[in-house]
Amino acid sequence: MNKSQLVDAIAKEAAITKVEAKKALDAFIAVTGTALKSGDKIALVGFGSFSVAKKPGRTGRNPRTGAAIKIAPKKVVKFKAGAELSSLVK
Repeated sequence: MNKSQLVDAIAKEAAITKVEAKKALDAFIAVTGTALKSGDKIALVGFGSFSVAKKPGRTGRNPRTGAAIKIAPKKVVKFKAGAELSSLVK
């Protein structure tokens, strides 16, 4: 499912217009990004939680040449599904 399909599904499920659904989805993405950037964790009971994890730097290999390369440390977004969401998938 891509973003436009998700907007359509949200609009249908919530009985709102597609424009309103897109605004709501865009607002959720913006607020989530801002919160994670500031170091906060977002927990939606039943759905799941978003957090930021730090990946340390490491040495990797260039697959073309086989030469060793240094991979810089970085922050990544983690998502852990909640119990209700997990039970829907089973």
